[in-house]
Amino acid sequence: MDSEMKSFFETAPPLKERDIISEKLKQFIQNDDTNRRRVVCVTSGGTTVPLEQRCVRYIDNFSSGYRGAASTEYFVKAGYAVIFLYRRGTCQPYSRSLPDNAFLECFEFTHESNIQVRETYSEAVKTAIRDHHAAVERGVLLKLPFTTIFEYLQILQMIAVTTRSLGPHAMFYLAAAVSDFYVPWESMVEHKIQSASGPLDIRLVQVPKMLSVLRKKWAPMAFFISFKLETDIKILLEKADMARKKYEMHAVVANELLTRKEEVVVVTENEKISVHRDKSQAGSDVENPLIELLVGRHSAYIKDSNT
Repeated sequence: MDSEMKSFFETAPPLKERDIISEKLKQFIQNDDTNRRRVVCVTSGGTTVPLEQRCVRYIDNFSSGYRGAASTEYFVKAGYAVIFLYRRGTCQPYSRSLPDNAFLECFEFTHESNIQVRETYSEAVKTAIRDHHAAVERGVLLKLPFTTIFEYLQILQMIAVTTRSLGPHAMFYLAAAVSDFYVPWESMVEHKIQSASGPLDIRLVQVPKMLSVLRKKWAPMAFFISFKLETDIKILLEKADMARKKYEMHAVVANELLTRKEEVVVVTENEKISVHRDKSQAGSDVENPLIELLVGRHSAYIKDSNT
């Protein structure tokens, strides 16, 4: 597995702005002189697999990023500093209540040809801007974008290595939909694949299982939460427990495709805990009680690690 991961990184295209990302991470982690604050890396959205080096076509992993964005808000509220590793163009923290085309739909021209917020969205826009800016200015939210599987794994490694000094105070909440297969960079054609060439045969290589390396080598003292999504409820919990054991996760959040916004099951070593959205409360979501549960488990983990 180490050789596969090493080969992946050695052949991946160099990460753009690596030095800038590295500096942002260092400053973010060092923002607390005591190194006692809790920092969580929330991954969100789906990775793409380019089919050409000068990419026109790609294979995508669908994810709206809603769970990662919502969870980020609740982690900040719980006192965490959040590194939000997200797919470009997916849902963002503090803007979930805004329409998809927020810029065009939330604003309008006045009679004086000035632009103002539509009354319908006035409070939502003010709240989103206020909360987002407050989190950034307080140094509790760092947003790092990715698109491809190459970018995602390289940045994730940088985050893990940088947060290693935090020991058990670091958490990884791995909600991103990560590609299982990819085309190695050196195997790709450089330019756009021509349709005139006829049927296309592509050999996809399995992405190295980074969870093992992340858990055991990159950040061995951190608290780890991964996710398992299935369309068949009959195999969901079994596969979630298998993933927990295989990768030594502290918990796996199991969600079935059709009910994932209403209920999830947190699979730990000794329990399977159902977490439900509070239907009696307007605008509630399942991420609120989920993060509350995981924060409690992380607190117990930190306490056990210090004894």
